[in-house]
Amino acid sequence: MSEPKTTRGRAPGAPVTLDRREGPYGEVALRRRPAGGGDGADGAGDVLEIIANGMFLMDTSDGRSERLLVDAALRTLPEERRGARPSVLIGGLGVGFSLAHAAADPRWGRIAVVEREQAIIDWHRAGPLARISAAALADPRTVILHTDLVAYVRGAFGAHADRYDALCLDIDNGPDWTVTESNDSLYTEEGLAACGRLLNPSGVLAVWSAQPSATFADALRNAGFTWVADEEVGVARGVPDVVHLAVRTA
Repeated sequence: MSEPKTTRGRAPGAPVTLDRREGPYGEVALRRRPAGGGDGADGAGDVLEIIANGMFLMDTSDGRSERLLVDAALRTLPEERRGARPSVLIGGLGVGFSLAHAAADPRWGRIAVVEREQAIIDWHRAGPLARISAAALADPRTVILHTDLVAYVRGAFGAHADRYDALCLDIDNGPDWTVTESNDSLYTEEGLAACGRLLNPSGVLAVWSAQPSATFADALRNAGFTWVADEEVGVARGVPDVVHLAVRTA
């Protein structure tokens, strides 16, 4: 199995835990490590890492994949939809790269972010991760939804439920490598069909993965998506990151 994105390009230097909390899904921690191998005493330019239950999730060393996730979703939308201020749901606040990139693009309309960990939301609103997301959180287009993405996707089918033009999901290391078992169902045909029902016609589902998935394209097609493709992001070592793309028709 290839390494998750959080281990790519890790610089030397002992990490320092800035905050650690117990939540409904286990422990989540924010760590700082020196970017250049120094002691990192002042924190300037240091890399911030999010760790859940001892597993690296992501860090601030390289946001190319997160930015591609957002850009690929917008690029895949029909031209007339791109010009009509499309809405996007970002699954996972993480270190904030996807949100910040979406908010920096005036073509997006409403930008909703689902994040289940209150600690991560706090680290963005009044903590070290604000250096990435402060402007995006202040943007009137942005709304943070403190809830579990799987529950949100499965429960958002009421008469007044929101629908989106794009779903950008980055809550795991990929369909075959989930952070918690409760996320597994999101990548089944049933879970993907639920994502499709959350999309407007011609809407785009974009899913980040630390490695290609041999079966995920078939699962997307079986869930009702009619156009499926992958985009790769090269990494320093190992297999490339992948953004899985799928389009929902009417």
